[in-house]
Amino acid sequence: MKEQTAVMQGQQVTENIWRCPDGIYRWTYEYHMLRNPTILFTVWKVLGISFGAVFLFTLIIDLIQGVIGSVSDLWAASKIFVILAGVFFVLSLLSYFILASVFGWKYQVLFEMTEESVTHIQMPRQVKKAEAIAWLTFIVGAAANRPAVAGAGLLSTAKSSSKSNFKEVETVKVRRKHNTIHVNQLFDKNQVYAEEADFDFVEKFITERCTKAKIK
Repeated sequence: MKEQTAVMQGQQVTENIWRCPDGIYRWTYEYHMLRNPTILFTVWKVLGISFGAVFLFTLIIDLIQGVIGSVSDLWAASKIFVILAGVFFVLSLLSYFILASVFGWKYQVLFEMTEESVTHIQMPRQVKKAEAIAWLTFIVGAAANRPAVAGAGLLSTAKSSSKSNFKEVETVKVRRKHNTIHVNQLFDKNQVYAEEADFDFVEKFITERCTKAKIK
């Protein structure tokens, strides 16, 4: 009953998103790490770009020095990178499965969104969806009278967080199939997750405020 009373102090804008009395939109999302391999794909992308950059630099140096003069020379120069790429591919896949297993195959996230930014807050691995929703309910109620304390309490339980300022976002990539919106700044890549029932609201909110970003 106390939790229901706390929730009523906020405004429900979609099925799972609440606009709290402090003006912040908050929601929780449970991410199944096998059904939605977005994190793994992101790791592969970063590794691929790194390997590609090093390979091209090495290839250019070899061409300038005349080391490469035939297809066999090209393969000899490329072989080590192909082998390393294969090794890192297997290791990253294995590491992802180990991490997913440690997290119980699920990744619990809380989001805070304002007119200026969106914050991705990773909860401790032992937190389950029901517990996260209960905590979110508490935050909605606490924000009515002591918003600063509510926000501090939320962040104190978080394992890590990533904040994207809309004015600094360069690209927004919408991946509805994976319930994911990539909000990317120059040196900070963030991912926002939302259930199907909430996705349109979150997508519109973010894209309308990222005025300098390229929408993909």
